[in-house]
Amino acid sequence: MKKILLLILTFFISINICYAEERIEVTFNSCIDGDTANVILNDSEIKIRFLAIDTPETKHPTKGEESFGKEASEYTCNRLMNAKKVEIEYESNSDKLDKYNRHLVWVWVDDYLLQDEIIKEGLAEVAYLYGDYKYTSILEDHQSIAKVNKVGIWQEQAKENNNTRNYFMIGLIIGSAIILTFTGNLNKSKIKKIKKGLKKYGS
Repeated sequence: MKKILLLILTFFISINICYAEERIEVTFNSCIDGDTANVILNDSEIKIRFLAIDTPETKHPTKGEESFGKEASEYTCNRLMNAKKVEIEYESNSDKLDKYNRHLVWVWVDDYLLQDEIIKEGLAEVAYLYGDYKYTSILEDHQSIAKVNKVGIWQEQAKENNNTRNYFMIGLIIGSAIILTFTGNLNKSKIKKIKKGLKKYGS
């Protein structure tokens, strides 16, 4: 009897897991931004938030429009509008809804994972991971490639990192010049090197 009950329980658990992770076909309705859209499910409109990624903002109340926000929004809208088939997939290790009542889902466009496509284009970063999600490792691998290739938003990060390094080097050079001046060790040769350094990191 126990074995039979165990088999029945296993069967229902399996059904529940399959249901949680199956793809559900929806109809695209409208775009909101790079990681949010409205779709029709069972004759009702629902707002979906793309799980595990964050795209730059287009209409943030304090930040305004962020760099690459428009590009991310246009890319997502393009993919959804031109898709022959749009599907959503709930993640078994995530809540189904967020605090704004948006459905947290994986989005499939013509059998391509849209989150992954957006990450590859450098128009989003992997974010909001609150569990061991199904496709996280794929997203992280492709994000690493986008970073190395300085694609999209990673161009900006590369520039910021470069600027930070330049400011640090300029500060170091100026500090060295001040010390050399006060110790009386500043000569023409060192002044020439200082000018060269300032020109290199200040350009």
